[in-house]
Amino acid sequence: MHVFRTIKKLKAHLNSINSEKSSLGMVPTMGALHPGHLKLVEQALLENETVVVSVFVNPTQFDNKEDLRKYPKTLSDDKALLNSLDKKIIIFAPEVAEIYSDKVTSKEYDFNGLDKMMEGKFRTGHFNGVGTVVEALLTAVMPNRAYFGEKDYQQLQIIRKLLKILNLPIEIIGCPIVRESTGLAMSSRNERLSDRLRKEAAFIYKVLQEAKDKFGTKSANYVVNWAHKIFDEHPDFDLEYFKIMNSKNLKPVIRKQKGQKYRAFIAVYAEGVRLIDNIALN
Repeated sequence: MHVFRTIKKLKAHLNSINSEKSSLGMVPTMGALHPGHLKLVEQALLENETVVVSVFVNPTQFDNKEDLRKYPKTLSDDKALLNSLDKKIIIFAPEVAEIYSDKVTSKEYDFNGLDKMMEGKFRTGHFNGVGTVVEALLTAVMPNRAYFGEKDYQQLQIIRKLLKILNLPIEIIGCPIVRESTGLAMSSRNERLSDRLRKEAAFIYKVLQEAKDKFGTKSANYVVNWAHKIFDEHPDFDLEYFKIMNSKNLKPVIRKQKGQKYRAFIAVYAEGVRLIDNIALN
């Protein structure tokens, strides 16, 4: 298995093994890999001759420095997992200075409002940080396809917008949310939950499922108010937001319209750990 720390060496290797007819897939990650990540990698392996997995904890997308400090860094374990999947996977694990040189700061992007609600509202500068690192990683590798999970659905839409801004000929593939046996969306952050709360956090997905059922006959406003009331009655969780948005443009739903697709989005704190999830409503 090849592991590269610099863009120069990674590019040289890719140029030596890829022809114009071969396809290159990329899975950007922040490491601490779990089965959700591996599903992305498996899909990339099915659809491409060569796959690069980046492992980089991006400092500019953390508005909470303590959250950045606590984010797990498990490169040796990540290597072992990827090696067990396919020994031909290429890992790109740069240091911060390789991506940001001597100035760790974000670029400014115009995401046309996609970044102003939900995650963007509660995490200052988050999506400029995401855009900065994704631009750096994708331009370093220049894959044919890049794979991202739908758990971070707002981020997925931001990245699609980013590719239009940059005019990069890369196909962005959104992959379904992978869940634990309880229904909790898989996340590296789940490891920070106590055993009790990790089981109890299945409540988040149950609320989303009930919201989907109610959305069939009730208004969006009714469902949002119902969800807030449910969480107010649950002492283990602190609801940051519950939103119903248009799936494509992420605008709030005022009145349901035929032919439009909608999703419910949620962010919850449990034991100080921030968990996000979403579900397609129709």
